[in-house]
Amino acid sequence: MTPFYVYVILCEGNNVYTGYTKNLNRRINLHMKGKGARFTRMHKPQKLIYFEKHSSRAEAMKREKRIKKLNHRQKLELADRSPKTRHTKKTDKT
Repeated sequence: MTPFYVYVILCEGNNVYTGYTKNLNRRINLHMKGKGARFTRMHKPQKLIYFEKHSSRAEAMKREKRIKKLNHRQKLELADRSPKTRHTKKTDKT
């Protein structure tokens, strides 16, 4: 089964972008080249600050939705307190 990734990118103006993808390196490169999401075309990406690996698209989409509900400070704290790579468990409530 192909893994999916949820990721958070720090952008210009201290904005953050959260997304999910099947190919993390390819997707981050698209964002950095200005060919990713509309948000990252308007707010130039600076660096990848967090990502998690998931075993299914559905799992990744649910986690992305939970992360998007966090406020700005909480997203930065998530990135600061966690290792860059994280294998999630179904009990993960963050």
